[in-house]
Amino acid sequence: MGTDSFLRLDNQWIWVFGGAGYLGQAVIAQLISAGAKVLCVDLDNRAALAAKAYGAGGKVVPATLDVGQVEAIPAFVKENAARYGVPAGMVNLTFASTAKTMEDLTAEDFDRANHTGITAGFVLAREVGSLMKEKGKGSIILFSSMYGMVSPRAELYQAPMNKNPVEYGVGKAGIIQMTKYLAVHWAGSNVRCNCISPGPFPNPAVQQQHPAFVERLAGQSPMGRVGHAAEIAGPVAFLLSDAAAYITGHNLVVDGGWTCW
Repeated sequence: MGTDSFLRLDNQWIWVFGGAGYLGQAVIAQLISAGAKVLCVDLDNRAALAAKAYGAGGKVVPATLDVGQVEAIPAFVKENAARYGVPAGMVNLTFASTAKTMEDLTAEDFDRANHTGITAGFVLAREVGSLMKEKGKGSIILFSSMYGMVSPRAELYQAPMNKNPVEYGVGKAGIIQMTKYLAVHWAGSNVRCNCISPGPFPNPAVQQQHPAFVERLAGQSPMGRVGHAAEIAGPVAFLLSDAAAYITGHNLVVDGGWTCW
Protein backbone atom coordinates (compact mmCIF):
# COMPACT_ATOMS: atom_id res chain seq x y z
CA MET A 1 0.00 0.00 0.00
CA GLY A 2 1.46 3.36 -1.04
CA THR A 3 2.19 6.27 1.28
CA ASP A 4 -0.62 8.34 -0.17
CA SER A 5 -3.21 5.69 0.67
CA PHE A 6 -2.19 5.70 4.34
CA LEU A 7 -2.95 9.43 4.48
CA ARG A 8 -6.37 9.13 2.84
CA LEU A 9 -9.65 9.30 4.73
CA ASP A 10 -11.91 8.33 1.86
CA ASN A 11 -15.61 8.12 2.79
CA GLN A 12 -14.81 8.14 6.50
CA TRP A 13 -16.98 10.23 8.78
CA ILE A 14 -15.06 12.69 10.94
CA TRP A 15 -16.90 14.77 13.53
CA VAL A 16 -15.37 18.23 14.09
CA PHE A 17 -16.60 20.16 17.11
CA GLY A 18 -15.87 23.86 16.87
CA GLY A 19 -15.66 23.34 13.12
CA ALA A 20 -16.90 26.79 12.17
CA GLY A 21 -13.99 28.60 13.82
CA TYR A 22 -10.79 29.90 12.27
CA LEU A 23 -8.78 26.71 12.76
CA GLY A 24 -11.83 24.47 12.42
CA GLN A 25 -12.60 25.64 8.90
CA ALA A 26 -9.04 24.94 7.79
CA VAL A 27 -9.22 21.48 9.36
CA ILE A 28 -12.45 20.69 7.54
CA ALA A 29 -11.03 21.84 4.20
CA GLN A 30 -8.06 19.48 4.69
CA LEU A 31 -10.27 16.56 5.68
CA ILE A 32 -12.41 17.01 2.59
CA SER A 33 -9.27 17.09 0.48
CA ALA A 34 -8.31 13.75 2.06
CA GLY A 35 -11.67 12.29 1.04
CA ALA A 36 -13.50 12.44 4.37
CA LYS A 37 -17.11 13.31 5.08
CA VAL A 38 -17.45 15.80 7.93
CA LEU A 39 -20.05 16.49 10.57
CA CYS A 40 -19.34 20.14 11.41
CA VAL A 41 -20.63 20.98 14.89
CA ASP A 42 -20.79 24.47 16.37
CA LEU A 43 -22.98 26.93 18.22
CA ASP A 44 -26.28 28.27 16.87
CA ASN A 45 -26.21 28.52 13.05
CA ARG A 46 -22.44 28.85 12.71
CA ALA A 47 -21.97 25.34 11.34
CA ALA A 48 -24.70 25.86 8.72
CA LEU A 49 -23.06 29.07 7.54
CA ALA A 50 -19.63 27.41 7.40
CA ALA A 51 -20.99 24.39 5.51
CA LYS A 52 -22.27 26.62 2.69
CA ALA A 53 -18.69 27.37 1.74
CA TYR A 54 -18.19 23.74 0.72
CA GLY A 55 -21.17 23.64 -1.64
CA ALA A 56 -23.48 20.75 -2.37
CA GLY A 57 -22.62 17.08 -2.31
CA GLY A 58 -23.00 16.26 1.36
CA LYS A 59 -19.29 16.36 2.17
CA VAL A 60 -19.97 18.70 5.10
CA VAL A 61 -23.09 18.27 7.21
CA PRO A 62 -23.82 21.00 9.78
CA ALA A 63 -25.07 20.36 13.30
CA THR A 64 -25.71 22.53 16.34
CA LEU A 65 -24.53 21.77 19.86
CA ASP A 66 -23.37 23.82 22.82
CA VAL A 67 -20.94 21.38 24.43
CA GLY A 68 -21.16 23.42 27.62
CA GLN A 69 -24.65 21.96 28.00
CA VAL A 70 -23.20 18.64 29.11
CA GLU A 71 -26.55 16.97 29.58
CA ALA A 72 -27.24 17.33 25.83
CA ILE A 73 -24.06 15.52 24.73
CA PRO A 74 -25.11 11.84 25.11
CA ALA A 75 -28.30 12.33 23.10
CA PHE A 76 -26.45 14.28 20.41
CA VAL A 77 -23.83 11.54 20.03
CA LYS A 78 -26.41 8.74 20.00
CA GLU A 79 -28.62 10.52 17.46
CA ASN A 80 -25.82 11.29 15.02
CA ALA A 81 -24.21 7.87 15.37
CA ALA A 82 -27.56 6.35 14.43
CA ARG A 83 -27.78 8.67 11.44
CA TYR A 84 -24.21 8.50 10.09
CA GLY A 85 -22.64 5.56 11.89
CA VAL A 86 -19.89 5.59 14.50
CA PRO A 87 -17.32 8.13 13.30
CA ALA A 88 -13.84 7.07 12.28
CA GLY A 89 -12.50 10.18 13.97
CA MET A 90 -13.46 13.06 16.22
CA VAL A 91 -11.75 16.44 16.59
CA ASN A 92 -12.65 18.77 19.45
CA LEU A 93 -11.55 22.39 19.00
CA THR A 94 -14.06 23.88 21.44
CA PHE A 95 -12.86 26.00 24.34
CA ALA A 96 -13.99 28.68 26.76
CA SER A 97 -12.08 31.60 28.20
CA THR A 98 -12.87 34.82 30.08
CA ALA A 99 -10.14 37.18 28.81
CA LYS A 100 -10.05 38.60 32.36
CA THR A 101 -6.99 39.46 34.39
CA MET A 102 -6.15 37.08 37.23
CA GLU A 103 -7.09 39.81 39.73
CA ASP A 104 -10.58 40.20 38.21
CA LEU A 105 -11.25 36.50 37.68
CA THR A 106 -13.93 35.05 39.98
CA ALA A 107 -14.19 31.46 41.12
CA GLU A 108 -17.39 31.19 39.09
CA ASP A 109 -15.56 32.46 35.97
CA PHE A 110 -12.82 29.87 36.47
CA ASP A 111 -15.28 27.02 36.95
CA ARG A 112 -17.44 28.06 34.00
CA ALA A 113 -14.52 28.16 31.57
CA ASN A 114 -13.14 24.81 32.63
CA HIS A 115 -16.59 23.26 32.71
CA THR A 116 -16.62 23.74 28.94
CA GLY A 117 -12.95 23.06 28.31
CA ILE A 118 -12.38 20.07 30.58
CA THR A 119 -15.64 18.65 31.91
CA ALA A 120 -17.63 18.90 28.67
CA GLY A 121 -14.58 17.83 26.66
CA PHE A 122 -14.27 14.74 28.82
CA VAL A 123 -17.94 13.81 28.49
CA LEU A 124 -17.83 14.29 24.72
CA ALA A 125 -14.68 12.19 24.33
CA ARG A 126 -16.06 9.46 26.58
CA GLU A 127 -19.36 9.24 24.68
CA VAL A 128 -17.73 9.07 21.27
CA GLY A 129 -14.81 6.94 22.43
CA SER A 130 -17.13 4.36 23.98
CA LEU A 131 -18.85 3.88 20.61
CA MET A 132 -15.47 3.61 18.90
CA LYS A 133 -14.49 0.95 21.44
CA GLU A 134 -17.52 -1.13 20.48
CA LYS A 135 -16.57 -0.70 16.83
CA GLY A 136 -12.95 -1.68 17.53
CA LYS A 137 -11.35 1.37 15.91
CA GLY A 138 -11.25 5.15 16.11
CA SER A 139 -9.14 8.24 16.49
CA ILE A 140 -9.84 11.16 18.84
CA ILE A 141 -7.99 14.45 18.67
CA LEU A 142 -8.25 16.99 21.49
CA PHE A 143 -6.84 20.50 21.37
CA SER A 144 -4.47 21.85 23.98
CA SER A 145 -2.17 24.86 23.50
CA MET A 146 1.38 26.03 24.00
CA TYR A 147 -0.11 27.75 27.05
CA GLY A 148 -0.90 24.34 28.47
CA MET A 149 2.90 23.91 28.76
CA VAL A 150 4.36 27.39 29.25
CA SER A 151 3.20 30.65 30.78
CA PRO A 152 2.46 33.73 28.65
CA ARG A 153 5.02 36.51 28.64
CA ALA A 154 3.32 39.66 29.96
CA GLU A 155 5.39 42.00 27.77
CA LEU A 156 3.81 40.57 24.64
CA TYR A 157 0.34 41.60 25.80
CA GLN A 158 0.48 45.37 25.94
CA ALA A 159 -2.64 47.51 26.55
CA PRO A 160 -5.43 47.29 25.57
CA MET A 161 -4.82 43.54 25.58
CA ASN A 162 -4.64 41.30 28.64
CA LYS A 163 -2.21 38.40 28.73
CA ASN A 164 -3.62 34.98 28.06
CA PRO A 165 -5.80 34.16 31.10
CA VAL A 166 -4.90 31.64 33.79
CA GLU A 167 -8.02 29.48 33.50
CA TYR A 168 -7.29 28.90 29.80
CA GLY A 169 -3.78 27.62 30.48
CA VAL A 170 -4.89 25.44 33.37
CA GLY A 171 -7.60 23.90 31.21
CA LYS A 172 -5.25 23.24 28.33
CA ALA A 173 -2.73 21.57 30.65
CA GLY A 174 -5.55 19.33 31.85
CA ILE A 175 -6.33 18.33 28.28
CA ILE A 176 -2.79 17.05 27.77
CA GLN A 177 -3.15 14.77 30.78
CA MET A 178 -6.67 13.70 29.78
CA THR A 179 -5.30 12.74 26.36
CA LYS A 180 -2.77 10.41 27.96
CA TYR A 181 -5.35 8.85 30.27
CA LEU A 182 -7.88 8.19 27.50
CA ALA A 183 -5.15 6.84 25.21
CA VAL A 184 -4.12 4.23 27.77
CA HIS A 185 -7.71 3.44 28.72
CA TRP A 186 -8.74 2.57 25.15
CA ALA A 187 -5.43 1.37 23.72
CA GLY A 188 -6.44 -2.28 23.84
CA SER A 189 -9.57 -1.49 21.81
CA ASN A 190 -7.64 0.16 18.96
CA VAL A 191 -9.03 3.59 19.82
CA ARG A 192 -6.33 6.23 19.70
CA CYS A 193 -6.40 9.58 21.50
CA ASN A 194 -3.92 12.36 20.76
CA CYS A 195 -3.86 16.10 21.19
CA ILE A 196 -2.48 19.03 19.28
CA SER A 197 -0.98 22.08 20.96
CA PRO A 198 -0.97 25.09 18.64
CA GLY A 199 1.43 27.94 19.17
CA PRO A 200 0.65 31.50 18.02
CA PHE A 201 -2.29 31.31 15.61
CA PRO A 202 -4.07 34.68 16.00
CA ASN A 203 -7.35 34.78 14.11
CA PRO A 204 -7.87 37.21 11.20
CA ALA A 205 -9.68 39.78 13.37
CA VAL A 206 -6.76 39.96 15.80
CA GLN A 207 -4.28 40.15 12.95
CA GLN A 208 -6.20 43.03 11.41
CA GLN A 209 -6.98 44.97 14.60
CA HIS A 210 -3.73 44.41 16.53
CA PRO A 211 -0.84 44.25 14.04
CA ALA A 212 1.73 45.36 16.63
CA PHE A 213 0.69 42.51 18.92
CA VAL A 214 0.98 40.01 16.07
CA GLU A 215 4.46 41.36 15.29
CA ARG A 216 5.51 40.82 18.91
CA LEU A 217 4.17 37.24 18.76
CA ALA A 218 6.10 36.63 15.56
CA GLY A 219 9.26 37.92 17.21
CA GLN A 220 8.90 35.38 20.03
CA SER A 221 8.79 32.46 17.59
CA PRO A 222 12.10 30.98 16.42
CA MET A 223 10.62 30.87 12.92
CA GLY A 224 9.92 34.60 13.09
CA ARG A 225 6.23 34.44 12.20
CA VAL A 226 2.82 33.37 13.47
CA GLY A 227 1.14 30.22 12.24
CA HIS A 228 -1.34 29.94 9.40
CA ALA A 229 -4.56 27.97 9.93
CA ALA A 230 -3.70 25.45 7.21
CA GLU A 231 -0.58 24.50 9.17
CA ILE A 232 -2.80 23.01 11.90
CA ALA A 233 -4.95 21.11 9.42
CA GLY A 234 -2.18 18.82 8.13
CA PRO A 235 -1.23 17.48 11.57
CA VAL A 236 -4.91 16.82 12.34
CA ALA A 237 -5.40 14.84 9.13
CA PHE A 238 -2.20 12.90 9.80
CA LEU A 239 -3.22 11.86 13.31
CA LEU A 240 -6.63 10.75 12.04
CA SER A 241 -5.14 8.67 9.24
CA ASP A 242 -3.69 5.15 9.18
CA ALA A 243 -0.25 6.75 8.79
CA ALA A 244 -0.50 7.44 12.55
CA ALA A 245 -1.86 3.99 13.45
CA TYR A 246 0.75 3.42 16.20
CA ILE A 247 0.60 6.91 17.69
CA THR A 248 -1.53 7.44 20.77
CA GLY A 249 -1.27 9.55 23.92
CA HIS A 250 0.89 12.06 22.05
CA ASN A 251 0.85 15.84 22.35
CA LEU A 252 1.84 17.15 18.92
CA VAL A 253 3.18 20.68 19.36
CA VAL A 254 2.64 22.94 16.33
CA ASP A 255 4.23 26.16 17.49
CA GLY A 256 7.06 27.14 15.16
CA GLY A 257 9.49 26.27 17.96
CA TRP A 258 7.92 28.61 20.55
CA THR A 259 8.28 26.13 23.43
CA CYS A 260 11.88 25.24 22.52
CA TRP A 261 13.23 28.18 24.49
